[in-house]
Formats: sequence, C-alpha cells, structure tokens
Amino acid sequence: MNRTLFDHMAGILQEQDYAVQTTIIQEGYTIEEERTKFLWADLVIYQTPIYWFSVPGLFKTYMDEVYAYGLFFKGSDTYGQGGLLTGKKYMLSTTWNAPETAFQDTSQFFGGSGLEEVLAHLHRAHEFLGMQGLKSFACYDVVKQPKIDLFLLKLDAHLREALQTI
Repeated sequence: MNRTLFDHMAGILQEQDYAVQTTIIQEGYTIEEERTKFLWADLVIYQTPIYWFSVPGLFKTYMDEVYAYGLFFKGSDTYGQGGLLTGKKYMLSTTWNAPETAFQDTSQFFGGSGLEEVLAHLHRAHEFLGMQGLKSFACYDVVKQPKIDLFLLKLDAHLREALQTI
C-alpha cells in the first residue's frame, strides 16, 4: 500500500514538472546524500505506515541519523526554536489499520482527536527543524478494507490541493 501511494505521488509530481528526488529507507540510504536532499528540497513528503501510533523503527533511525545539529537545527534561548530548515514545507502521508471513525467519534479510541492531533509529535519534530507543515493525508483501515482506487483518488485531490499552497 505504501509503495503504491509513494509511486503515485512521485508520478503526479513528475507529470507536473516538479523535480523529484526519492528515498526508500528499507532499500538503504547514505546519510550525507539524505542531508543534501533536505537542503535541496522545497517540499518533503513522507509516505509511511503508522505502527503503534508512530513511525516504524527504521524511519525513527533515519531521523536520528539524518537530522543533524548545526545543519537542520541549532541551540536557542527558547526551546523548540533554532530550526534551520525555514522556508521548507513537509507533508505527512500515512496509512493506518485503524478505521477513520476511531479519529472522529469521541467514544472511540482516539476520543475525537483528529489526524493532525494524533500526529502532533511528528509535527513538533518538524517545527523544531523550522519546517512548515501542510495538511496531512491518511488512508484508514488499510488491512481490512484496502480501497486502493479510492485511496488514490483521495490522494490525487489532496496532493493537488497541497501543491497550490507552495
């Protein structure tokens, strides 16, 4: 599912003549090359499954290795300030086994917290880097009800709307 969404987004961006560089963490990466990609990019889009309410361990390792002090952020008198990637935007595109109602219904698991609130820890990490977030995208219930065609249609609309803001 995540690879399908990843390939679809890359295709849309390339069709619209955006310069695209990609990384598939599971296939390996070079830390310096990844840092160069961040410095080059105006927009970083992450496509990731959510496991146990966060990103997979490999993604967290990637963040620990690539997000460098002195290049991505520096010290500041005010905690959470000092990000050096200002002027850059990011978008989170996530897949969940949870149904969408778990985010909307106050009697369900997330208690009515929306997607952005549940992903707040990832937004804070990027805010710390100085990046500005675009509206996140999510596919829900991907194991029990993988509505791939619908997910791709929704992703098309979401990405086209997001690109209008950059």
